[in-house]
Amino acid sequence: MKPPLAIVALAFSGAVFAQSGEFWFSAGESIIENKGIGTTAPIGGSPNDFSLGNGFRFGFRFDLDTREHLGYEMSYFYSRSSLMSNVAGASSSTGFGIHTVSGDALWHFIKRDERVRPFVMGGLGFSNFVPPGSSVSSGGGSNEFQINYGAGVKVKVGSKWGKDWGIRADVRQFQYFNKPFGLYLSNGKLQQTEATVGFGLLF
Repeated sequence: MKPPLAIVALAFSGAVFAQSGEFWFSAGESIIENKGIGTTAPIGGSPNDFSLGNGFRFGFRFDLDTREHLGYEMSYFYSRSSLMSNVAGASSSTGFGIHTVSGDALWHFIKRDERVRPFVMGGLGFSNFVPPGSSVSSGGGSNEFQINYGAGVKVKVGSKWGKDWGIRADVRQFQYFNKPFGLYLSNGKLQQTEATVGFGLLF
């Protein structure tokens, strides 16, 4: 005999409301390591003919806590970097954009109803490196996959308009499988470190 529809609906609603969501805006610093991305010269060039510089970073995160300690996060971030050229001793620098999309799992050391929740996280994603004069819509960028990992803390600071509000701080590192644009002598792995703070809505 099938259970009554009302009981099924009640059980399902309990599973849904057992979850909680968070929406965050964060901003901070983008630090590039192993910055050289190679050269356009097949002979006589240097791995550091072109390199990326540090800059600022901002974006959005959506978190879904499915258990007391376990959560999942989707994020989009824009990093404003610089592309530096040092070809034949002539140095120059110009603005450079990086669009990053990531999916991560978070493990919180404290249950979700507590005010302060430190966490560790890790996941996968990709970044679109957009050279000067191009845009994401024009398809002129270079897509590179990455793994990322890090730690942070979330703090619930109060309630307003019937919702909880919080602040958070994150430090995480992105390890790219390849350097963008496939230039000659693009040795090693590009690394990007994020240090951000943010505020958000908890619901």
